[in-house]
Amino acid sequence: MVTDISEIVLNSRQYFLNGNTLDLSVRRDALTRLENEIRLREKDIENALYADLGKSAGEAFLTELYLVYNEISLFKRRIKRWSKKRRVIPSLANFPGIGEIHAQPYGTVLIISPWNYPFQLCMMPLIAAIGAGNNVILKPSSYSENTSRVIAEIIEKVFEPEYVKVILGGRNEISQLLNEKFDYIFFTGSMEVGKTVMKAAAEHLTPVSLELGGKSPVIVDETAEIPLAAKRIIWGKLLNAGQTCVAPDYILAHYSIFDELVEEMKKNIHLFFGDEPTKNAEYPKIINVKHFNRLKDLMEEGKGDMDVIEGGYFDDDTLKVAPTIIEEPELDTDIMSNEIFGPLLPILSYDKLETALSFITTWHTPLALYLFTSSSKTKKEVLKRVRFGGGCINDTVVHVSEDRLPFGGMGSSGMGKYHGQSGFDTFTHYKSVLKKATWMDVELRYPSYSKKAKLCKKILGK
Repeated sequence: MVTDISEIVLNSRQYFLNGNTLDLSVRRDALTRLENEIRLREKDIENALYADLGKSAGEAFLTELYLVYNEISLFKRRIKRWSKKRRVIPSLANFPGIGEIHAQPYGTVLIISPWNYPFQLCMMPLIAAIGAGNNVILKPSSYSENTSRVIAEIIEKVFEPEYVKVILGGRNEISQLLNEKFDYIFFTGSMEVGKTVMKAAAEHLTPVSLELGGKSPVIVDETAEIPLAAKRIIWGKLLNAGQTCVAPDYILAHYSIFDELVEEMKKNIHLFFGDEPTKNAEYPKIINVKHFNRLKDLMEEGKGDMDVIEGGYFDDDTLKVAPTIIEEPELDTDIMSNEIFGPLLPILSYDKLETALSFITTWHTPLALYLFTSSSKTKKEVLKRVRFGGGCINDTVVHVSEDRLPFGGMGSSGMGKYHGQSGFDTFTHYKSVLKKATWMDVELRYPSYSKKAKLCKKILGK
């Protein structure tokens, strides 16, 4: 198998070096063929997402297919503009001449995608890499095996294997891939695996993007519109049963609105999924037994140290975990120490904004932050003080759907950006070229310098 993967990488690299991916017409055509095949296989994709994660057709479209269609459309419209050579007027020191910035693809790219949004988080970086002129080796998750299989079938139908190749399998295949040299690596997943990817990339001095996660907080202050805040928090938290890297991880609520917020959140859980969410066909399941048991352990470990005020039960047959609200958990419990990645939602109270900000800033840098407030002063203070990847004011999660906004983390939540032009930029090296005229040659640049120093300073203004 090692030989096969080495040969695949070698063939892909030669395909790129032969210039097969560079023309804009080739990139547009590839994206069009990809879109057409996805539309033909839309029902298969929906069925696979349901089999893997219990996603309804509506949720599959809104959170996976729609974003992919939108990204393809944007790239087809804009890659000519984004790829265009840019001219720069150089400084006096380089007169006569002209500067140019050329958008150049990195080459052969490795994309490793996760299981929680297995279609969208595979296709979005793929679209950006192709649009920027690269060729790709794609490694979807083995956990979402049904969706990964459909992805492999789509890619095989649309692309020559040297242009885009899917590698199925698990840790063994990832390990073999990371032993190879790529021109760029794009990884979405956990912090621990991200460290492994970065170490492997360092061996070859390969640039990387790491889209990770973390504990994304929600602040709800005393000026917030509580019914709307509760509705949007619960919606964002329960998308994909909480298996979302930007899902609200915990809430810091001002003590004066704490009880009202809790009651409104309970109300919306029942409004969205009924009195027994684990029996609702539209409520997603946990990806596998391993993660299902992890969530059960989070609850077990905290018993006696936290008050479950909604939910708290599990269905072992369907791998569904009820939407669960946990009031004032102890800070040293696992549920407050680790990213939850499930439908468990701790809520804590605070008295002053400074207390909430100090609490957040002592943790790792979150991937997302959500603030519900009507106070302009609070908005400014939070945005100034807290470092985070991206987020929303008076909403949750929807910032990731805006193709005009770069998406990515910072610090422990990741590095690198994508979506829209940011994705094009990520998979592009901007090559600088200075073109000098030959009709004039300034003698000041040549030795000896002792007699020219004063004149150089005078001319260059230094």
